[in-house]
Amino acid sequence: MAKNVWVGLQIVGMVLVVASAQAVIRLLIDHSKSQVWGLLDWVPGGWGGQIVMLVVLAAAGAILADRSNNKVKLLEA
Repeated sequence: MAKNVWVGLQIVGMVLVVASAQAVIRLLIDHSKSQVWGLLDWVPGGWGGQIVMLVVLAAAGAILADRSNNKVKLLEA
């Protein structure tokens, strides 16, 4: 794939990290408020399930951004 595709995937990964981390912080402060525009209301386990799902999304975003960054570095070398 071209360098621009990997840069795009890196941006998507970082957006996932930022959005998930912000939602986790907001959910820790206000337990009853629906996070991420209600997209995670389907997650079983209530508050705990939503926290786990958001942490998994943040981790997936970090992994995606890291792997994309490594590919970009390889293509630049």
